[in-house]
Amino acid sequence: MGAAVLLFVAVVGAILFVASLIGGRRSNWFVAYAYLLPVLLMLTIGLLYPALLTIDQSFLQEANDSKVPILNLQIPFANLPDYTLNHYQTIFTTSGQLTVLRNTVLWVVLTPFVATAVGLVYAILVDKARLESLAKALIFLPMSISFVGAGIIWKFVYEFRPDQGEIKQIGLLNQIIVWLGGSPQQWLVESPWNTLFLIMVMIWIQAGFAMTVLSAAIKAIPDDIIEAARLDGVTALGMFRFITLPSIRPTVVVVLTTIGIGTLKVFDIVRTMTGGNFNTSVIANEFYDQSFRSNNPGLGAALAVLLFILVIPIVVYNIRQLRAAEAR
Repeated sequence: MGAAVLLFVAVVGAILFVASLIGGRRSNWFVAYAYLLPVLLMLTIGLLYPALLTIDQSFLQEANDSKVPILNLQIPFANLPDYTLNHYQTIFTTSGQLTVLRNTVLWVVLTPFVATAVGLVYAILVDKARLESLAKALIFLPMSISFVGAGIIWKFVYEFRPDQGEIKQIGLLNQIIVWLGGSPQQWLVESPWNTLFLIMVMIWIQAGFAMTVLSAAIKAIPDDIIEAARLDGVTALGMFRFITLPSIRPTVVVVLTTIGIGTLKVFDIVRTMTGGNFNTSVIANEFYDQSFRSNNPGLGAALAVLLFILVIPIVVYNIRQLRAAEAR
């Protein structure tokens, strides 16, 4: 750690020293490019090059693959690999991979909208309340817990023990069911309901983030607009529909897209609570399984590429919305 700090200080000092020797406007350009070059170099080595290798791996023909490659050029003095679409075909044709895609769609459709809706309603209800700070702290608290920690907590909540004799339930949800006269359930086994129970964990975490950001946006609405609406006799529902929601629309979009991107990449919760078993796997978890446990790096790379492709439209839309908001 100390060596890294010293290296950083030395590089910055060398850049500034050389820039002072150049002088004039050229020194400003030199400093700009000198600081930009290490960043571009690290992005190339740490991001761009691995991404290109992953894309290449996703198209490679593997030794145990019996299907015909899409490219098999026979060039003298060259040993070119065979390329194929088999891995992508597997993703969209096999039942197991289709289940993974279905689960991912459920995560992306439900989590951002439900978490944002819960955060928005909560932000409106506690706005300017007496215990506003305490109420916000309670719902924001899960944000301070890692996804792994949240998964462990909720795994205990869903814990199941057979309803036999004196066996006591240690899972909170099943204990409540027993108190009400019902029978304990295996919440994380039955598909597709188990996926919905996993999604609840992500909503529990992200609702605090949505509430915090949206609450700040609500407080930024000018008071004169709110007072004018009240003088005009606008009801509470009308205030939300015609004043609050249009005023914070750009923030709502940012929250939705941010949670959506995080949900697309969800791995920790699934890995901690079910390990992807019982038809609960998602793309990120399946990528890990195929790459490191099933010895199928080609399919794992194809899943990684698919995940990257799915994230791009959300990022582009988010950037456009931010630029549109700034233009206003």
